[in-house]
Amino acid sequence: MEADAPDLDALLRTLRVWDTDLPDFDPDRTPQDPLPLFTQWFAEAVAAGQREPHAPALATTDADGHADVRVVMLHGADERGWHFASHAGSAKGRQLAGTPYAALGFYWSVQGRQVRVRGTVTTGAAEAAQADLHARSTGALASALVGHQSEVLASQDELARASAAAWERAQREPETVVASWTVYALRPDEVEFFQGDARRRHVRLRYRRGDGHWHKELLWP
Repeated sequence: MEADAPDLDALLRTLRVWDTDLPDFDPDRTPQDPLPLFTQWFAEAVAAGQREPHAPALATTDADGHADVRVVMLHGADERGWHFASHAGSAKGRQLAGTPYAALGFYWSVQGRQVRVRGTVTTGAAEAAQADLHARSTGALASALVGHQSEVLASQDELARASAAAWERAQREPETVVASWTVYALRPDEVEFFQGDARRRHVRLRYRRGDGHWHKELLWP
């Protein structure tokens, strides 16, 4: 006999958010460009003990205009944009090829902060993609060598065999080229910084790109 399913509504009513002292955020004392503020907030999230602060949600759209989302790993951020990587043939890769516009959402609960980034996505050079892949762990290379991301899997045994072979090759040939591995850069049109407030007077600061400059504006929470 199956155990009774938990009462989701009851569980939700027991949960709270931001059970900590939240930092102050003065939007009048922010840089003109969003990247330095993102870097500062990211460093503060790491210092505050946020788990996996470099794992944002990436939202894309498919050929029918339907939204899709998954968690990815941030590989960097600079004047070219916010960087992440994947197989070109994965679901996200195919969606970005068809609609090269996406959004990233970072949530750092230890400080009640969110950062939302959205804009046009471009692909980097093949050499940069291979350098990115080979700078990572043996496991990352083995996973890339397995390939078939987002395809239907017949069984777990099939995955186990492919994974074992990929691990052996990754250890034997650490410079192996994985042609489908692609580095993407999201060049933002908008970046929003959200600072939670215990009294729900949240601070939302949005940067919008226009006329070659960044413009800052506050949003109602």
